Amino acid sequence: MYRFLLTPRWWGINVFVLLAIPFCVFMGSWQLSRFEARVDDHRSAKEQAESARTQAARPLAELLPVDKSTSGRRTTATGLYGKQLLVPDRQLDGRDGYYVLTLLRTDGGKALPVVRGWLPGDADSAKAPKPPAGQVTVTGTLQASETPGDNGVSARGGLPAGQTSAISAASLVNLVPYDLYDAWVTLDTADSGMTAVPATAAADTGLDLKAFQNLGYTGEWFVFAGFVVFMWFRLLRREVEFARDAELGILPGEPGESEEPGEPGESEEPGESGAGSAGRHEPRAQEDASTPVR
Repeated sequence: MYRFLLTPRWWGINVFVLLAIPFCVFMGSWQLSRFEARVDDHRSAKEQAESARTQAARPLAELLPVDKSTSGRRTTATGLYGKQLLVPDRQLDGRDGYYVLTLLRTDGGKALPVVRGWLPGDADSAKAPKPPAGQVTVTGTLQASETPGDNGVSARGGLPAGQTSAISAASLVNLVPYDLYDAWVTLDTADSGMTAVPATAAADTGLDLKAFQNLGYTGEWFVFAGFVVFMWFRLLRREVEFARDAELGILPGEPGESEEPGEPGESEEPGESGAGSAGRHEPRAQEDASTPVR
């Protein structure tokens, strides 16, 4: 009964199933590992942020370039404040406002973007406090360059002069006449009249939408694997039923198995309609014959 499994058609079906199931399981396992890695990164970033508050600040040069292991570390740098910019569309404690960003020209010849604090309302350079004059030493949390449109960073263009949407070397290179570090610092203690901006976790270390997409894809791949198994058993069952019917002599579409409306078996015989008509018209014919011709 199961000899049909050796036919070329079923060889193709079986090979497809044997390849599809391991592939779906592998992809589901890989997506699950990606979700678990993001959970671990989130946990590590949280622990690192908590421990960084108690650690001594390290020189900027020792923490560059910024990566997952150095983002969120406390650092210190010395230099002279230069050009100042405003970063609009930034929220803090549920209120709209803007960052006051000032470039610190270090002894290394490059400028370090420093967020000196946050102010509520629309960006207004007249309200932003001027940076201290002379050489200063700043202490704050090291952050990686932002990406416009990611993690709530505005990607709005066409801003007025003296404003930038993202804090990154790529966004600032055309706005300031300095070579820039590919990083920025938010001060532990904001300058006068402003609120300190809390540090954010490094990119790809939080339980964001991407993390839960990985979890959703995990479920989808395992559902695909189950669907392949279900369809294989359904096809097998149908083929077995056809084979059993064939052994019993029941073949689909066999003449006499079912009669369609209008077939000879359900309608009158060809001669019946004519005979009946003749019988019905016979009395009138006799009546016409008995009528005398005048």
